Amino acid sequence: MLQCSARFVPAISICIAAFAAESLAGELTPLEQAQGWKLLTGEDGAAHWRAYRGESFPAQGWTLKDGVLTHAAGGGGGDIVTREEYDDFELVFEFRTAPKANSGVIYRVSEKHDAPWMTGPEFQILDDAGNALASDHPHSAGAMYDLYVPVAGKQLRESKDGAVAWNEGRIIIRNGVVQHWINGVKVVEARMFDDEGQPTPQWLEKIAGSKFKDYEGFGLQPSGHIAFQDHGDEVSFRNVKVRRLGPGGMPNEVMLFNGRNLDGLVPIVPEAESLGIEPASVWSVKDGVLICAGIPAGYIRTAGDYTNFILKLEWRFSPVTKAAGNSGVLFRMVGEDVVWPKSVEAQLMSGSAGDFFAIGDFPMTTDPARRNGRHTRRTHTAERPVGEWNEYEIIVNKGDVVLIVNGEEVNRATGVEEVPGKICLQSEGVEIHFRNVRLTELK
Repeated sequence: MLQCSARFVPAISICIAAFAAESLAGELTPLEQAQGWKLLTGEDGAAHWRAYRGESFPAQGWTLKDGVLTHAAGGGGGDIVTREEYDDFELVFEFRTAPKANSGVIYRVSEKHDAPWMTGPEFQILDDAGNALASDHPHSAGAMYDLYVPVAGKQLRESKDGAVAWNEGRIIIRNGVVQHWINGVKVVEARMFDDEGQPTPQWLEKIAGSKFKDYEGFGLQPSGHIAFQDHGDEVSFRNVKVRRLGPGGMPNEVMLFNGRNLDGLVPIVPEAESLGIEPASVWSVKDGVLICAGIPAGYIRTAGDYTNFILKLEWRFSPVTKAAGNSGVLFRMVGEDVVWPKSVEAQLMSGSAGDFFAIGDFPMTTDPARRNGRHTRRTHTAERPVGEWNEYEIIVNKGDVVLIVNGEEVNRATGVEEVPGKICLQSEGVEIHFRNVRLTELK
């Protein structure tokens, strides 16, 4: 399962889902495969890359051997790009630089200009110490080059006994927000686009104040290639993995909400009869969004049962009222339809997304330092501001459950009773929206 280390730097609470540590070089675990990861440095790695504006993997400069992608100092070959283009994605990789070396990972790249950096933001790869740069310099490792500086507290691993250290990098871009991570610490977070897909004023201001302002379309592509930079120096990459984060990104994915109506879902409102309403009246669908009025209390659930799975969904509270509130995702729900049924709850209360509740004394084990009765607090808060879209990734794998909010692992449980059960979305007092509710089963 995923490994989590909670670290803290000024203003940001950090917890990493350390995917790179899960598998050996050249392999993907069954869980990684179910999550939709693709290995770009495996035995067929060269088939995933080509020269920028070229058709094939460079004949010089770049080599891929034993799972390590290396550019030789002065070797030429130019920048390389993925053959596929990506919109919302997560990329993890390990990188190693020669002394004073410089390189970069550039994303959402088009080929309209002479080089990838002219269209896409860059995750800077650099030997900070060798280049005498402070860790929070706008050109230091992990920076969004020339646009956003890394937070204080970033740590690059030191080389020892003549062996050059490997460092872990991670890029997530989802729903307009991009994150850069180094060695488990989130070092950059920036909102590039709003929830309507339009560039934010802050992002446009950043571009206008940089050298990139002279390149039409810089940072505005909704999708593009991922590029590794030839900066003339020696740099190596390994365990390079990517996955698409939007709908369809997981193999054998099933949409639990079809985006059109409530077909396949069962509304449960215990007070409906006494109130003289239909349970379905609490729920409506508009523009692919499932809208819950929040009153009366209840939930909408799947008709079928699920035991082991990866569940992904997006939620937000009303972008009009911006009223904070409460809700939750219930899973392995068993027994009668009551408020609230025996299940595990992944909390959605504003400011508490990622908390656990064991409803009906559901058997599970969590960190005693964060547990109070049936409630276990998250390690940290990873939510967006009220009214913006958030994403849950909930991994339910035998007795293990992991809660990931906006790409950050915030809670986990073990010894969870393994029983087939329903999946429910709560109506709990305030308007809340859901979309892209999807699942892939773990066999």
